[in-house]
Amino acid sequence: MVAGRGAGAVLTVRVIGETGSTNADLLAASQAGAAEGIWLRAERQNAGRGRVGRPWSDGAGNLFASTIVRLAPGDPPAPTLTLVAAIALAEAVAAVAPGLATIKWPNDLLIGGAKLSGILLERGDGNAVVIGFGVNLASHPHLTDRPTTSLLEHGVAADPAMLLDLLRDHFAVWLDLWRGHAMTMIRDAWEASAHPRGTPLRVRLPDGGERQGRFDGLDSDGALRLLDGDGVVILVHAGDVFA
Repeated sequence: MVAGRGAGAVLTVRVIGETGSTNADLLAASQAGAAEGIWLRAERQNAGRGRVGRPWSDGAGNLFASTIVRLAPGDPPAPTLTLVAAIALAEAVAAVAPGLATIKWPNDLLIGGAKLSGILLERGDGNAVVIGFGVNLASHPHLTDRPTTSLLEHGVAADPAMLLDLLRDHFAVWLDLWRGHAMTMIRDAWEASAHPRGTPLRVRLPDGGERQGRFDGLDSDGALRLLDGDGVVILVHAGDVFA
């Protein structure tokens, strides 16, 4: 166990050599009553997954970590935690690789259009939300539907434990702001790390359809706003974004 300081709380990091999935482990821990603030990091994971069940590489030297958030009465909608997670990770990566990565909606980090990381939120027991982070530090998987990259490919050597220390502290700060309903600040911070407004985007929807338009920021609930050719706003709540 490694203890670290967050925003007004002591956070605990547990490190293990290998597991199937840090998210799956904390989902099970949430059922046993694990508290908010625990972080689990694995040196390797052999059954990691991304959104919609996509597999995620287990490459040694990369960051595989998850944490638990316990929802409380009066908290903002749980899906907006994806913005908190994206901002915290973007700030952590920027601390070791300034100016390299940008956020792609809703929470991937890209370098030059290639995927650097992914974030997965899953509902656990009762009021628990488990948030998993996978970051390509030393190597990257080769996916058939999108380019990928790692920090090392761009000349940045980053230690997983050090990056998690940064991530944990940034996440604690933004989680406190989220609980304070500072959603305008959160959306502004997300947009500051994302593609500029006006960027042409194509979105592949879960039903196989597509939407195209220019990026027009985020809606109040974190949905993607696109402007079509007639200036009509299209709201996207789920899908894969391509520039």
